[in-house]
Amino acid sequence: MTDPKPRRTTRIRMTSAERREQLIVIARGLFAEKGYEATSVEEIASRAEVSKPVVYEHFGGKEGLYAVVVDREVRKLLDTVTASLTAGRAHELVEQAALALLDYIENSSDGFRILVRDSPVGSSSGSFISILSDVATRVEHILAEEFKRRSLDPKNAPMYAQMLVGMVALTGQWWLDVRRPKKTDVAAHLVNLAWNGLSGLEAKPTLSTRPHK
Repeated sequence: MTDPKPRRTTRIRMTSAERREQLIVIARGLFAEKGYEATSVEEIASRAEVSKPVVYEHFGGKEGLYAVVVDREVRKLLDTVTASLTAGRAHELVEQAALALLDYIENSSDGFRILVRDSPVGSSSGSFISILSDVATRVEHILAEEFKRRSLDPKNAPMYAQMLVGMVALTGQWWLDVRRPKKTDVAAHLVNLAWNGLSGLEAKPTLSTRPHK
């Protein structure tokens, strides 16, 4: 009896667009797990079962692929926050913004891990600070309207928006790993601190002590 011939593995052929999407998904998972520096083009290509030149053909290299991944996550985060800001009182809008960021962290954990990592050396986009700045710009009008209502200077609203978004983002980084308490409770506590602090804002705050020169 002759040995049976080995079966040939049939590799599914992908269109260029499908291959590009596959590489993005694979790279997203690796960047989240290992970080930019520790992820190699070789590993991305191996996971996709293609040669390295295929990755270079689609993205020009690892940094180009990373930029695409980050851009997608930034747009997803900003769209999530913007869509959450439906009509309502200022207090409700702050709640919606805080919960939207936590929603993104919960539903796109890999994406958030990528965003909070440092960008590759020489990259001018995708840094977590610049992303938070964009989010703050989307919500500063909430504070501006509330400042006007309280006879406070609305010119300070952008600065306070940066403070509030930074507070929520850092809390989100902590919550990403511990996942306790539940998301709605975290959002409630964040708004409690932000809003009750906001309700007692002084028009011209000063430090009670002066730093030593």
